[in-house]
This record gives sequence, C-alpha cells and structure tokens, in this order.
Amino acid sequence: MSLTLVTGGTGHLGRDIVDRLMTAGHRVRVLARSPGSRSDVEWAVGDIATGAGLREALHSVDTVINAATHSPVARRGAFRPVDFIWSPSAVDVEGTERLLSLARERSVRHFLHVSIVGLDEATLPYARAKLAGERLVRSSTLPWSLVRAMPFYYLLDKLLSGLAWLPLWPVPTTVFNPVDTSDVADYIVTCAFDGERGARPDIGGPENLSLVEFASQYQHARGLHRKILPLSLSDTRARGMGFVVSQGMRGKLPWANWLGRQHPDINSAA
Repeated sequence: MSLTLVTGGTGHLGRDIVDRLMTAGHRVRVLARSPGSRSDVEWAVGDIATGAGLREALHSVDTVINAATHSPVARRGAFRPVDFIWSPSAVDVEGTERLLSLARERSVRHFLHVSIVGLDEATLPYARAKLAGERLVRSSTLPWSLVRAMPFYYLLDKLLSGLAWLPLWPVPTTVFNPVDTSDVADYIVTCAFDGERGARPDIGGPENLSLVEFASQYQHARGLHRKILPLSLSDTRARGMGFVVSQGMRGKLPWANWLGRQHPDINSAA
C-alpha cells in the first residue's frame, strides 16, 4: 500500500486531512515535533522548520501533502503591529525548499502543497512568505499540485472572539468567502489521488458575504449584542489584506451551520 506523508498533520486542516485519508483506507504518516495520540497512523518525529527528522520521515513515501505553515496571527487569533512588518519564513519558505529537495532525493511521486487564495495581490508579510513557498513548488522538478484555499472559519471565529469585549465593533464591509477545513480536506485528498497535477482550482466557502454579515451571524451564535460599525475599504486595500472571493470550487458548510456546531449554547453570557 502506498504511503502518504502529511506535514502540519496536527493542525486544524491537517487533522481533517488525516481523518479523510484514513477513512479512505490510505496508509498515513504524520510529521510532528512529538508523536500524537492516534494509534492508527505512523508518527515521524521531526520539524520542517529545522529539517530535523525529515529525511527519515520521507522514507518509502509516495505522496507528500504539505499542509504545514506558520501564521502568528492564526496561532494567537489577533493581529499585532509586527504582523504588518514581518512574518517568520522558516516553515513556509526554507522548510518548503528543504522538503522539496529531500522529496526529490527520495523520488516522491506527488507533492501537493496547500496555499492561500489571493496571494498575488496580498501585501501582508505572511502572505508574501506563502507566495515565496508557492514559487518554489511551481519551479520544482517533482510532480506537484497546488491547492489554494480561502481563510478558514476557525480563524475568523478567533479573530471575532477577540472583539467580544468591545462595545463597538469596527468591521469592514468587504465581501469574501471563508471556508471550513473539512471541505478543504475533502478537496485536497481528492486532488492528491485523482491523477491530475499542477495548479488546481481554488476552494472557498459556499457564501459570498460581507464581513459585517459574518460578524452579525457570529454575534447571534454567541448570544452577543454589540453595535457593528461598518468600515469601507478600497478594493486594492481589501485585496491586499486577503479579502477576496474564490472563483473555483465551493465548500458545502455555511458559516451559520459551522457556528452552530462550535457554539451550541446561544444563551452564553454577553
């Protein structure tokens, strides 16, 4: 049976990818800094940021799904001034380059790289690092695929939760279509094994809504009552911040349904 290595397999998207691979009967190895609790997958101890354990992790691997990334904003659920100036590149650039090189040495048959919609016009440092990693994949001699996804619901949830203490929420009116990781994982696993290569259609959520509407639905799900102050952004500014609408594949799970699963108690204290 062929072996698939998943990097970033302990993250939100990575866990969904691993679940779907296992359900489909694939043999799976997960690269992580320490072994997880799942006993139905192989664990390779290593770190894409330093290269530790990568060579061993790639032994006998046929397919690599590179879902590893390092977004400080996603980790903390809030922007800080430094995020507009600098973002670490050890995972998304140097790590991707290292992984590609070793995968080529190991004659990996397919390298699937997960990225973000709208990077060509984005201006934030994290987006520039993701774009640099993309370019390394596109120039590789390995058989590769590239899947760009819209920002995930869980990140939008974390960002909005950071506003909960404010009586007034300044929210852009920009329209975009974030997506659930479960829908992205379904698509990625399909792309990994359908025989096609190259840049695949983007994937976004099923709804094109303004951020104001997303925030309003979030407040309803949380039982919050905060005044929303709509802010207008120029199209250039919005696209530079990653607020775009994916024109490719569409996920199935709407934002309100996702919120209902995450926040079932709508009577939570405001």
